[in-house]
Amino acid sequence: MDSRSGPGGAAVVQAVFDEAIALHVRMREVMPAPVVEAAIAISAALGAGGKLLVFGNGGSAADAQHMAAEFVGRFQRERAAMAAIALTTDSSIVTSLANDYTFDWVFARQIEAIARRGDVALGISTSGGSPNVLTALEAANARGVTTIALTGRDGGAVGKAAAIHVNVDHASAARIQEVHRTVIHAICELVETAL
Repeated sequence: MDSRSGPGGAAVVQAVFDEAIALHVRMREVMPAPVVEAAIAISAALGAGGKLLVFGNGGSAADAQHMAAEFVGRFQRERAAMAAIALTTDSSIVTSLANDYTFDWVFARQIEAIARRGDVALGISTSGGSPNVLTALEAANARGVTTIALTGRDGGAVGKAAAIHVNVDHASAARIQEVHRTVIHAICELVETAL
């Protein structure tokens, strides 16, 4: 398919870029404080021997895995591996918990199993209303784990459940996810520099 195959193909691509750029510019003005706060919390946890537990659904599950990979591997520079786990990756755990407890518990039960005081639980929800992300953050709060929510729209119940809330106030899940990836990279850069 090339730009000639379909009416307005190039215009659609340009409109997508324009909207993504405009949202990034708007978020750049409001994002620094909560993003820095999230990076400080993650740096403190990892520096003290704790771990980062990341989770979300669909595209947010992919973002959770991406973030964990950047910490365990490397982001921009060679350094020691950092302890990060995406709670979305073990299909046997996820499907057994969904089957035995309901899907609302697929992350919370893992938090109960492996999260300890001094760890960070980071839940990602483009809607701010994902029940399983909310349940996991509540379980983390109950265990004294530092909680971070990366959300979209108005942040919803997920945003309210976290100690640190990074919100992308927009209606489009696609545009929210694009900014979420930029936020994740900013956090990775800050943590990698700090440690």
